[in-house]
Amino acid sequence: MTAGETGGASGSVVRRILLGSQLRRLRESRGITREAAGYSIRASESKISRMELGRVSFKARDVEDLLTLYGVTDEAERDALLGLAREANVAGWWHSFGDVLPGWFQTYIGLEGAASRIQVYEVQFVHGLLQTEEYAQAVVARGMPGAPRAEVDRRVALRLERQKILVSEHAPRFHAVLDEAALRRPYGDRDVMRGQLRHLIEVSEHPGVTLQVMPFSFGGHAGESGAFTVLSFPESDLSDVVYLEQLTSALYLDKREEVAQYRRVMERLQQDGPDPAESRDILRGILQLS
Repeated sequence: MTAGETGGASGSVVRRILLGSQLRRLRESRGITREAAGYSIRASESKISRMELGRVSFKARDVEDLLTLYGVTDEAERDALLGLAREANVAGWWHSFGDVLPGWFQTYIGLEGAASRIQVYEVQFVHGLLQTEEYAQAVVARGMPGAPRAEVDRRVALRLERQKILVSEHAPRFHAVLDEAALRRPYGDRDVMRGQLRHLIEVSEHPGVTLQVMPFSFGGHAGESGAFTVLSFPESDLSDVVYLEQLTSALYLDKREEVAQYRRVMERLQQDGPDPAESRDILRGILQLS
């Protein structure tokens, strides 16, 4: 599947979130508890919570029953929400990588593919959307010692497929701040690192990409809490999402006050870091010494 074909499938994740948030608003406006809503569709309170967060697919019967419980009788409104449920269940291209893809990461890939703006801060290694194939091989192999080569190759193939969004017809604006530590820490041999540095210099010239390096010489900076991603979407009723990856799971923050704090940190990193031209000079300097 080409990058241009991924838009609808990626958008299905956004539609799940939109539908979930609308169902939550309808439930709260009626003063109905999650427990009562779950009972009405023969499910648990936690199932309702997952539906309202857009973390699971939607059965048409469940949506119909919830709309009835919430007093939505207008046929046009019901049809619109049921249509949203159908669109939300479109399988994404990444489902073919289900054998190596954690369930908690599938949501992120869908959001990444649907975003109109992606802002990232990385400190451990180069961000996945900017990795060369050889560097990605080294990162995955280091993180999964003893894994079969076939599994490593599959994970790398998934990462390369994700990168197609940066050159797709509706490519997001991508702004990355890489801590100098991510550039100095070797993954793979000398040739792999040199190839990765050259790739960063090249991709930083792309009109849709802004790349900054936060140098050691700056000292302590706003990114003290570690790596994070801020995703923004073209849909006006979908708030920004902050993605925080952990070892065996991930956090998706969308509360206004939490997102605002991370946005402020990102703005500080972007303001304090050298501009893209100066950052390319830093990359060239590291390349010459490598």
